[in-house]
Amino acid sequence: MRQCIGLFINLANAEAVRWANYSARRLLELGAEVCISPEVVPHIAPELLPQLQVHPPEQFANIVDIVLTFGGDGTMLAAAQRFLSSQLPLMGVNVGKLGFLAEFSVEELDSALDALIGGHYRIVDRTVLQASVRGKRFYALNDIVVEKHASPHMILLRAFVNEHHVADYRADGLIVTTPTGSTAYSLSCGGPIIAPSARVLCLTPICPHTLTLRSLIVPDDCSIRLELLSRDPAVVVPDGQLQEPLACGEQVHIELSPYVVKLVKHADSSYFDLLRRKLLWAADAANVPSAP
Repeated sequence: MRQCIGLFINLANAEAVRWANYSARRLLELGAEVCISPEVVPHIAPELLPQLQVHPPEQFANIVDIVLTFGGDGTMLAAAQRFLSSQLPLMGVNVGKLGFLAEFSVEELDSALDALIGGHYRIVDRTVLQASVRGKRFYALNDIVVEKHASPHMILLRAFVNEHHVADYRADGLIVTTPTGSTAYSLSCGGPIIAPSARVLCLTPICPHTLTLRSLIVPDDCSIRLELLSRDPAVVVPDGQLQEPLACGEQVHIELSPYVVKLVKHADSSYFDLLRRKLLWAADAANVPSAP
């Protein structure tokens, strides 16, 4: 049975569009079917278009086997949001800067596509957060952030874990991250790197006013409740994809979602290989060439 590969593209990125066209042509040569959404049609080379399937993204779950994303980590997060309920595996091709989630580089694209069609890859499940605000529900693969908005002042957040009062955070905000998101915003705020298989969540303050406030790791079956105590406006930001206003006295309830995101990974590499390659984890500064 022929594989069908869906394409999810950052259409604002010309390089993402170029490499998506290249990949579509290569996948067809390898005997696969390729599916795109209607908004992608104007960006596809005319000679390729008659050979592609065109369906709305909500129908991808019934048609495609794997979704190939073209962009950076933000594109991967957007795809995770878009295909969350379908459980379609996501394979990220990085045309951005870091590419920690979208870990396949354009330099290895030919071999990666060969491996994809040949079944030489592995799929890992990553946990997902869900947040509830005023009855609205949001999901995040990386993190749920509550941060100040349109004000130079810090905000005051009261945090509870399983209804136990943890701390009052006077800070620019607070990050609740999954292990997957531990190498993103949380890491830049001094949070720890957490192996993806660890069954934990992490609370990391953003620029806290008190030196004693540091990252806190809790089991991922905990229920987290955040209450905004200050009058300065704040926003809830899931995976950097949107902003939901939060007013004084309002609460955010955060817990593990029943969903998981399936990520396509190199067959022969580990998470620690990725850390060393992308973040220069454990690099020996003595062996790094100095600038001329």
